[in-house]
Amino acid sequence: MQLSKTEEQVMQYLWKLEKAFMKDILDAYPEPKPATTTVATLLKRMTDKGFVDYKIYGKSREYYPLVKKTDYFSKHVNGLIKNFFNNSASQFASFFTSETNLSTIELEELKKIVDQQIKKQKQ
Repeated sequence: MQLSKTEEQVMQYLWKLEKAFMKDILDAYPEPKPATTTVATLLKRMTDKGFVDYKIYGKSREYYPLVKKTDYFSKHVNGLIKNFFNNSASQFASFFTSETNLSTIELEELKKIVDQQIKKQKQ
């Protein structure tokens, strides 16, 4: 299951805060802030989807993510590779490195990361 763009925005704040009351989430938004009811609706949908849960303290709810940020984005990237690059990571890498205007330094850093991962997998 996926999150909408607005739900992803709420998740970004929750991942950063780790746990938060409604006020904390609203405070994280830039101006103009969304209505409390809008964020409450998003949190309800995200709870129903299994991305968020909460603890009740009196009349307040403290929300926290059930899905790790790395797990969520890993699933997205893998889906992107599967759906747009014929399930080929090398096609994705080719597109990513040629179409994103990476500097030579950034490409060298990527190469270093890939080389380290290859070394780790060979061990």
